Amino acid sequence: MNFVLFVIAMGVLIWGADLIIAQSERIALKFKIPEFIIGATLIALGTSLPEMAASIAAAYMNKPDIAIANVIGSNILNITLVLATVFLIAKKINPDRDFFAKDSTWALVPVLVFILMILDGVISRFDAILLLLLMGAYILFLVQDAKNMPEEEILQTDESHFSWIKVIPTLIGAFLLVVVGAHFTVESASEIAKNFGISEWVIGIVMVSLGTSLPELVVSIAAALKGKVDMAIGNIIGSNMANTTVVLGAAALTHPLGIDASSYLFDIATMIVATFLLVFITANKLYNKSAAISLLIVMGLFLNHTLQSM
Repeated sequence: MNFVLFVIAMGVLIWGADLIIAQSERIALKFKIPEFIIGATLIALGTSLPEMAASIAAAYMNKPDIAIANVIGSNILNITLVLATVFLIAKKINPDRDFFAKDSTWALVPVLVFILMILDGVISRFDAILLLLLMGAYILFLVQDAKNMPEEEILQTDESHFSWIKVIPTLIGAFLLVVVGAHFTVESASEIAKNFGISEWVIGIVMVSLGTSLPELVVSIAAALKGKVDMAIGNIIGSNMANTTVVLGAAALTHPLGIDASSYLFDIATMIVATFLLVFITANKLYNKSAAISLLIVMGLFLNHTLQSM
């Protein structure tokens, strides 16, 4: 019964996030925001909503292992599964944007800051504020960078079909779905862990993170199939940035997150390796199937270790 509740709650959570993404994109288009900015900020934050809701709910329910494991697992899967899938299915990958010079290192910085923060065994509310400020710095960088974009890269929309009367109620309803879905996702996941004698960390880093990474996977695949590779890669980089800053920050603001880093060295190290691989791939413009296979190997090692620890 708990597993059925978990699947239903995760579905509600993702459905609510999908509605928020759609409405956020409509608002962005109305104000003529460049396509990449939509992918790296609004859509990235939108697809990170399941992680945020699940981690905040876990922190509120004093389950820090689920909150932190969800973020680490999602970051790993976003790079090793989602990015690899984009490389495998996209017919042609020749992004206009220099992701190494402008973006991938932004995904690395919060990971390194996260390592420093957990050395004392807790992510405090002060740490949370610093993480949120880091995301603010990235958004400010993107906004400043957007000013140098050519006019043709700014998407246009038919404003006659835009209605705040429809958008606002939809957003409110979607946020309610996310909140309710997140609560029951964490509750049912915790019960599954107890019933099978599995640690909440393992449940968080596999089941919850895999479920909350589905929006990134769906959005990135859809963007890649439409030839919008910049948006797909931007969504992945932005989502990881949002996970490590906004998701962890919001969860730690709700309740400080305690962590015994020495117990989870492999998972933390895998997140660091995956992030460095992202930087390496973008630095050398290795947007190909060989890079995809390398990423999938890392995912295989990660999943194998996790399953062995169950």
